[in-house]
Amino acid sequence: MKNIPLYDVTHITNLRDVIKTRLREFPQNPVFLHKPVRGGDYVAVSTEQYDHDIDSMGTALLSRVRKGARVAILSETRYEWYVSYLMTTNGVGCVVPIDKELHPEEIQNCLERAEADVLIFSKTKLKVVEEVYGTIPSLKLYICMDDIDDSRFESFSKIHKEGEDLLAAGNRDYLDTPIDPEEMTILLFTSGTTAKSKAVMLCQRNICKNLEAMFSMLYIDRNDIFFSVLPLHHTYECTCGFLGQVYRGTTIAICEGLKYITSNIKEARPTCVLMVPVMLEMFYKAIMKNVNKDPKKAKKLKTGIKLSRFLMKLHIDVRKKLFKDIHEVFGGRIRLIILGGAPVNPDMLQFFQDIGFICVQGYGLTECAPILALNRDVDFKNNAAGLPLPGCDVKILNPDEDGIGEFIAKGDNVFLGYYKDDEATAAALDKDGYYHTGDLGYIDKDGFCIITGRKKNVIIAKNGKNVFPEEIEYLLSLSPYVAESVVSGVIDEVKDDTIIVATIFPDMEQVEAKLGENPSDSDIEALLKTVSEEVNEKLTNYKKIKKVVLRKTEFEKNTSKKIKRF
Repeated sequence: MKNIPLYDVTHITNLRDVIKTRLREFPQNPVFLHKPVRGGDYVAVSTEQYDHDIDSMGTALLSRVRKGARVAILSETRYEWYVSYLMTTNGVGCVVPIDKELHPEEIQNCLERAEADVLIFSKTKLKVVEEVYGTIPSLKLYICMDDIDDSRFESFSKIHKEGEDLLAAGNRDYLDTPIDPEEMTILLFTSGTTAKSKAVMLCQRNICKNLEAMFSMLYIDRNDIFFSVLPLHHTYECTCGFLGQVYRGTTIAICEGLKYITSNIKEARPTCVLMVPVMLEMFYKAIMKNVNKDPKKAKKLKTGIKLSRFLMKLHIDVRKKLFKDIHEVFGGRIRLIILGGAPVNPDMLQFFQDIGFICVQGYGLTECAPILALNRDVDFKNNAAGLPLPGCDVKILNPDEDGIGEFIAKGDNVFLGYYKDDEATAAALDKDGYYHTGDLGYIDKDGFCIITGRKKNVIIAKNGKNVFPEEIEYLLSLSPYVAESVVSGVIDEVKDDTIIVATIFPDMEQVEAKLGENPSDSDIEALLKTVSEEVNEKLTNYKKIKKVVLRKTEFEKNTSKKIKRF
């Protein structure tokens, strides 16, 4: 294992420290670039303004609700979301971020289970809020981020003004409220792909230890501009793309929405971005589609990568100059791309590294606040989830003859348990305090965590060997003709064995480029069968795909865009 020193980071004990430390160290460095008017110009928000808005809202709310109140947030990413989160954790009570894409009955269920006292929402969710209004006994205060003419709802701006007046009059109730870093102040609903969501209880120690460890591994500072595109209710974006950026003095440029990524990234000209693999794949396919239209461009790219690799061995980096056109797609200044949430194709990571981006992946779970392992900017492996975070004890439970077992972890970032679910908590946290992740894999000789699949997805072959669907799905994904796939085990009663079945949703644009317009199902199936045969050449006998099923529609997904397997 390489002995590369960690980066120095500031110690923090709670989330109030996050903003107050930044206020002390970088008072004038803009904390946000946002668009008060959609389609308008980016407007900067100073750290002083953000701190003032947090304290104003917190002071007003604490004068209206009990200490420890549950405050739910239901909104798209916007400045008021960021204010509401830290306003709650820094003295009011427990924040409950809710997925805005959930159905109204699911939103109602989350609010009921969280026993929410306050709901802060965007006007875009007004219809949903009207449906749940008055149905939740604990919920007494509804605050709209936008000014609307409805007596049932308070306005964000009115509450803010109340707080400003109280602060001006010398009210210090909120400012002086003690914060217990061990108390539950974040309640998060997981987006399980197979079961009812669990309510994860996090304390501020969990988040703070995760921030310190994460930024000791990856270097980000006040000179960076971070492009925020993922939903904030997920702890991945919330910890790594919001709280971490406030902590490190970085400026956060807020994307207006998925369809505005290309235009916003050129306007904000960020240096760092957090993505899920499907987004990077979207950029990769767009780049390759443009390049492959022109054989000269394709040859130029291929030659450029070869030249770049040779020069890098001599410590000469001309990648940004060689691949200037591609860098301009990302605004011209992106240096760091961080990926998480799903496995990443190592070849795709290598491509982006070859053309001049630091491109690394990490591994985390909501229960770990969220990061458990991370590839460093100075020490990484593209086939690995990363190195365990400093201060986090990660090991393999019951490894088999190949060293593969379940990842379990213990550390200050591991959650308090599931809210009002002792049975689920006992199943996830053992008597020694280790969290059982449900992910299978091994730790290699250099200390990197290699994930092979999910415990609940494993297929047991007749010979007792484990087949990891994710391994086969990854190999299938390398084909241009495969958009999505799910590999499963089906009992063959005749052979008295489990056969491997691949259900494939094809990339019809690529299929038609190969077979012509409107190909028949039988022709598509024949093409996909050829793809599966090519994959089988890379697999041992018991893992081979025995049957291919053509799927005509995308697989159903949860709001994290993960396929619902069962």
